[in-house]
Amino acid sequence: MKPKTILSLIVILISLIILIQNTEVVTFSILFWKLTMSKIVLLVITIILGFLIGFLIRPTVLRKKYKIG
Repeated sequence: MKPKTILSLIVILISLIILIQNTEVVTFSILFWKLTMSKIVLLVITIILGFLIGFLIRPTVLRKKYKIG
């Protein structure tokens, strides 16, 4: 297996372990809103947002690094 695949599997496994251990309900405040949700849902949303931001920023970083376009 490639190192990148092994690293991805390790990150996924650690993420799943963290999600399984955090099941209690939390209150999350944004400005005037208060949201009550399970920590699992909050962590999943955070992980997905992190991957999306990384995915969207990556082309910009690669363009600057290799001076494309």
